[in-house]
Amino acid sequence: MENRVSEAVELSIVVPVHNESGNAANLAREIATALEGRAFELIFVNDCSTDNTLDELIEARAELPQLRILTHRKNAGQSRAIHTGMMAARAPIVGTLDGDGQNDPADLPALYRKLTRADAPADLAMVMGRRASRQDSAWKRFGSKYANRIRQKLLNDGCDDTGCGIKVLKRDVFVRLPYFDHMHRYMPALVKADGFNTEYIDVNHRGRIHGVSKYTNFGRLSVAWADMRGVIWLCKRRRLPGGVDEVR
Repeated sequence: MENRVSEAVELSIVVPVHNESGNAANLAREIATALEGRAFELIFVNDCSTDNTLDELIEARAELPQLRILTHRKNAGQSRAIHTGMMAARAPIVGTLDGDGQNDPADLPALYRKLTRADAPADLAMVMGRRASRQDSAWKRFGSKYANRIRQKLLNDGCDDTGCGIKVLKRDVFVRLPYFDHMHRYMPALVKADGFNTEYIDVNHRGRIHGVSKYTNFGRLSVAWADMRGVIWLCKRRRLPGGVDEVR
């Protein structure tokens, strides 16, 4: 898929969705309201949904000219859907959030401002949300807390809520990162390994209104150890040149 980054679009928003009927179209409208007055595009990536998600997005496009809809022919997972959207994005800055509506689009402007502020460090590549008050079950919160502690100890990535889906980052940094399934859960570590930094701000978190969660504690645990070993290997094998100078 060819991509032409355009400065005319200052912000692309990528949303992966799989069986989010009742959530996806409403979320698109919320994002458009939150970003009113900005030059933005919405990229919803339908990961081969089997419900009415795609039909509802197509209907919403009539009222949202900024909405682009990409659809996978086969289900490929959340990380691939995010990657697909990132490759199609036209703006130099890209925001992502989960398609279930639990991330609040009203937080996007604050994330964008923090990343693009005039005094931002040169190596700042991503600003990520931190869920101040999670609207999930006690069991799910426990699982995430346990997993975050282990991940921080092994990866030392400085992130205490890697499961928060809302973030804003520089597209040119993302395209340099290695792709693998579940990579979206290790973004802070991957960004750090490539010589960049991440900052965090507290964001709102909402309860799910429609549908069911695609993840369980045991489901995550079944692949977490393999993922962790792979990320540790990737981070250790990255070699940084300390900058690049063109000789004229």
